[in-house]
Amino acid sequence: MVILERLQELLQTPLFGTSLSVGNLLWLVVILALSVILARLTVTNLRRALENRMSKNELEILLKLIYFTIVILGVVIALPNIIADLSGLLVAGGILGIIIGFASQSVVSNFVSGLFLMVEQPVKIGDNVNVGSISGNVEDISILSTTVRTYDGVFVRIPNEKVFNSDITNYWANVARRFDYAVGIRYQDDAGKAIGIIKNVLKDHPFVLQRPSPTVFVEELGDNGVNITVKIWSPARVWWDVKIELLWKIKVALEAEGIEIPFPQRTVWFPEPLKMEERQKVPHEKG
Repeated sequence: MVILERLQELLQTPLFGTSLSVGNLLWLVVILALSVILARLTVTNLRRALENRMSKNELEILLKLIYFTIVILGVVIALPNIIADLSGLLVAGGILGIIIGFASQSVVSNFVSGLFLMVEQPVKIGDNVNVGSISGNVEDISILSTTVRTYDGVFVRIPNEKVFNSDITNYWANVARRFDYAVGIRYQDDAGKAIGIIKNVLKDHPFVLQRPSPTVFVEELGDNGVNITVKIWSPARVWWDVKIELLWKIKVALEAEGIEIPFPQRTVWFPEPLKMEERQKVPHEKG
């Protein structure tokens, strides 16, 4: 009985000269802890149930909203049960509030920017993007920051405020992406035949889109040869692989038909008087 009485006295002990007791504080901590545990369990089960039914980006946004909603509800449930006279903390709380306000400006800005990013969705998880000077694949979009995995495999955390205020290039926002080649052939080769060969190579490739269709035409009569421009559309997610593969196939196909890539060449013309002087310098044969 003595232990229970002392425990009850401890729980009723006021904190900071207010009516906020140790028991009230423990109640708040327990409710918050239970809310976090419940939120994590809910998110984990929903992730398993919905990961094959929703896109990764939409699923992550939904799970984050559910997580924070459960935690906020826990706070709302806990606060009415805490009766505290905070008049004794007004001065200290005011000073502390000013300090926290200045220190948390960037946090609040990142939080608001994160909400705008989730609503507007200029980037999604899995997209290939360029944000400022950072390029790579979006791995995660959280409330305060966005994580990008660069092409070197390095994970970069970018504050959401910087993401929201930067120029964003999303290479996968459109389902198709175009790339170009400049293919040079010799003047003695048949340009029409070369164009036909290139078109056949493009037609046989499964990831070359026909709508919009590829374009092959003579762009320029260069110093060393005829320059043929090739414009190709392919699915954005396989764009790089197609670009690397097709250039080699075009080269092999042209060479198989005897059409070669020209080398740099230069024709030198000598003035006629110089030729005569050179002839006079040649010694005559003795008879």
